[in-house]
Amino acid sequence: MKKLVACLVGGVMLASCVGGTDRKETEMNRFVDDLMNKMTLEEKVGQLNLVSVGFDITGPILSENVEEKIKAGQVGGVFNTFTPVAVRKLQNIAVNETRLGIPLLSGYDVIHGHKTIFPIPLGLSASWDMDLIGRVARVSADEASADGVNWIYSPMVDIVRDPRWGRVSESNGEDPYLSSCIARTMVENFQLDDLSKENTVMACLKHFALYGASEAGRDYNTVDMSRIRMYNEYLSPYKAAVEAGVGSVMTSFNEIDGVPATANKWLLTDLLRRDWGFEGFVVTDYTATMELVHHGMGDKAKASELALNAGTDMDMVSEYFLENGVELVKSGRVPEAVVDAACRRILEAKYKLGLFEDPYRYVSEERAKNEIMSADKVALSKEAAVKSMVLLKNDNQVLPLDPANKVAFIGPHVKGRRDLIGNWSAAGDWRKAVTVWEGIENTVGTQNCLYAQGCNILEDEAVIGKLNPHGAMIEKTASADRLLAEAVRTARRADVVVAVLGETFGMSGEAASRSDISLPENQRALLKALEATGKPVVLVLMNGRPLTLEWEDAHMDAILEAWFPGTQAGNAVAEVLYGEANPSGKLTMTFPRNVGQIPIYYNHKNTGRPFDEHQKYTTKYLDTPNEPLYPFGHGLSYTTFAYCDINMSGTKLTDGGKLTASVIVTNTGKCTGVETVQLYLRDLVGSVTRPVKELKGFCQVLLNPGESKRVDFDITVDDLKFYNSDLQFVAEPGDFQVFIGGSSTEVKTASFVYE
Repeated sequence: MKKLVACLVGGVMLASCVGGTDRKETEMNRFVDDLMNKMTLEEKVGQLNLVSVGFDITGPILSENVEEKIKAGQVGGVFNTFTPVAVRKLQNIAVNETRLGIPLLSGYDVIHGHKTIFPIPLGLSASWDMDLIGRVARVSADEASADGVNWIYSPMVDIVRDPRWGRVSESNGEDPYLSSCIARTMVENFQLDDLSKENTVMACLKHFALYGASEAGRDYNTVDMSRIRMYNEYLSPYKAAVEAGVGSVMTSFNEIDGVPATANKWLLTDLLRRDWGFEGFVVTDYTATMELVHHGMGDKAKASELALNAGTDMDMVSEYFLENGVELVKSGRVPEAVVDAACRRILEAKYKLGLFEDPYRYVSEERAKNEIMSADKVALSKEAAVKSMVLLKNDNQVLPLDPANKVAFIGPHVKGRRDLIGNWSAAGDWRKAVTVWEGIENTVGTQNCLYAQGCNILEDEAVIGKLNPHGAMIEKTASADRLLAEAVRTARRADVVVAVLGETFGMSGEAASRSDISLPENQRALLKALEATGKPVVLVLMNGRPLTLEWEDAHMDAILEAWFPGTQAGNAVAEVLYGEANPSGKLTMTFPRNVGQIPIYYNHKNTGRPFDEHQKYTTKYLDTPNEPLYPFGHGLSYTTFAYCDINMSGTKLTDGGKLTASVIVTNTGKCTGVETVQLYLRDLVGSVTRPVKELKGFCQVLLNPGESKRVDFDITVDDLKFYNSDLQFVAEPGDFQVFIGGSSTEVKTASFVYE
């Protein structure tokens, strides 16, 4: 009998609330009212000031005289500081050396782990595993909260369709449905159902909004987008996080409708608070208030006025609110009620975190000692890395490797350690990362393995000069010719060659946009030399974005996308290469053939002249195919899967009803594997143009060789809804197509009518 599998469809993730019972709400309001009645205007403005102090600099300036400002009641929160000792020192000042003893928020960037580092978010999203992503978020919260942090700047849910933008590494990719599922999962697991628990942290949704659509993929650049596109393609992940109860929201650097996000009243007040019901506080990104001046919005005072009146509550690092807030109120340019509301929201956040009850709730040397990088957390890092890897190509079943064969491991990432935890690894210690070579030793031993560095990670002095001042530590260990010759000699002695190449951690992430997203020229030269030996070549990639790999796809025997895998990088890579783990990752962002195809994404619109290779005047390039190199949802396995035709429970859908679309999936290969079954819908006729397909559900099935399972997807009218030209969320009667398969392109097709 076939097994019935429950699938992730529609709104299966139930939102949890940050707040408590009505009684708790009443108690909080009474407490905050009493406190604010004691506060001066200056003290209220002080709560709106967020300063950077400590270990990391993530912007152009660093806060000064922090301790003195805390004593003066001029600081509401600090960030970039962690460890119980460091946080306790600052909290002591706030609690014991200020008039009212208001505790500080302690924020930090916990993007893909705190001390135990997991794959970069783009990699983790490729797992399509909500349980895994939830456990990763929970571990991140456990470690951060044990290390003095109570507020984290995550999740980042910007929709991205341009891999030139370095911050795609922090994203969940190009699809709003999948990103919404991930946003809910992360918020719920960061915050749980009670923020006052010692192992929870307040999440901060970022970057609100549209930051992933920066023109030309250049960081901090402008965004120009219609409202209908915002609503249908970009806003839903932010809304999902708000519905899950996210405690805070961070403004983006870009403009929306010509007004920068930090000063955009429509965005922060009308949409976020009025329409979506957000009740937390809004914080700027690093110096975003200051940057309003560069945007041409006015001087310091005007920038502060615009941001406050728009609905921004807390000013990160600029200190413009601190400098101008009191005078703006006294002059009538900012109503005092605006400052009161902002102050209240910040105090409520502190109350919900339990900081007024115990300012040192998140300051525990004992918890830090016991919980940070514990064995179970490190094991989860390896599991996450394995499940994030995407097998892009595997001709002639070169992978998995046979331990009996002699394998040459070649490339700077084989024994390199610095890059393995990737960008935005914050508190992570790269020295604790497991190298690929160490992972091989741990998995199968290195008695049948050879090694050569092959090339320096980069030869371009101009790029090295931009990266090294920010911690890249790129060194040229030997001449390119010498390294290449050694690599060729080593490859000739082997049965199979594994080249471990890619970016350095600094080549992706913030302020790391690239106009050319191919492998560095010297790495491509190495691959050409290895191919010329006639040996099978496996390419293992470590990188933070989709790359242009058209040459590599044509000439390599296998390609494994490992991303930046995290603390357990080497062990995870080795287990996948040698078949102790079967890769199951699926791409969440399209890989273009070349930069000329960018932006490229699966859920694009049709044109009035759809592609026809036999007709000149249809939408196509002269010099490259329309199709990407690797589509959204693509990912191979060491086994194979077959899909039967879709079985529909009916052909008509009506209001209040549902249709069930079913497929039988069979493992037709020789090993156990996990398949991510994907459901897409297409609205064939609409009052506005609709995408060629949209992800509406997915389901992971574990299948033994020869085993079959039935996968059911329920389709309701809610799955058909979109925003029309009046920004009404509607479903329109008409014809629909159903697609189910293992990627956005490899699908079975059916149809139905909504009446």
